[in-house]
Amino acid sequence: MKISTDFFYQQITYFYDALHRFWEQEQVHKKISVFLVFFFILNILLIELNRMQFLPQSVETFIPTNHFHAIGTAFTIILILEVLSLIFVLPCSFSKAVGKQFELLVLILLRDAFKELSHLPEPIRFTGNEEAILRIMADGFGSLFIFGLLGVYYIVQKHSTNTRETPWDLYRFVSAKKAVSLFLLASFISIGCVNIYHLVLGQEHSDFFHTFYTLLILTDILIVLISQCFHPSFITIFRNSGYALSTMFVRLALVAPPYYNVLMGMAAISFAICLTLVSSRLFSNK
Repeated sequence: MKISTDFFYQQITYFYDALHRFWEQEQVHKKISVFLVFFFILNILLIELNRMQFLPQSVETFIPTNHFHAIGTAFTIILILEVLSLIFVLPCSFSKAVGKQFELLVLILLRDAFKELSHLPEPIRFTGNEEAILRIMADGFGSLFIFGLLGVYYIVQKHSTNTRETPWDLYRFVSAKKAVSLFLLASFISIGCVNIYHLVLGQEHSDFFHTFYTLLILTDILIVLISQCFHPSFITIFRNSGYALSTMFVRLALVAPPYYNVLMGMAAISFAICLTLVSSRLFSNK
């Protein structure tokens, strides 16, 4: 029985590490960056051609007429890349994976600000668009404040406690998280394909990142339960469960109305910071 278990952990680790090495290659990131630049330029050109009514009628329905829409599309691609990075960070420490989710929240708020900008007329006028401009400012400053609190979160993480576990238990635990990460990657691709399918058909579909964050909450709870199998201490379970709760706050912030989304995002990362300080300062010797 132990041989088959060892074989499972080895195969998961081998497959995951191969994908991770490919994703972390510098050449891969350079090619993606070049693609993003050309995609942004192409998007602007298509929007301009559509504004001049040079595109076929079958194509113009899929191309917007506001140049600022290209910024939101570019940020969406950046978010997709960050989600992939999050998936590969998941087997690391729970706190590091949670920090990556807050990075996604910051980028989502920035994307929402640019999406709001795409609803304004060209050229931009302040009169008559006061509410939209206030929402842009709220999302912009909110992302800045959360970004600053994220820096505090990473600082306090340096002083957090480390769990004591044998090398074999650590290997099995990390391998189990790698299996969860591979499942999350497959789900990520599936959700993306379904959204693209509905988009091409012109059907209504839910926001991709909102759906994925719901899956992240379930994944965080699964990792909490897995961690209990390897180090079932009360402090570890409480800390990891608290981090999972903070990600649930993030999910609620994504569906909250303007202004409340920023407040809930700040509350979520403040909760994570307080949780880290309490667990590392008051229970460091436990």
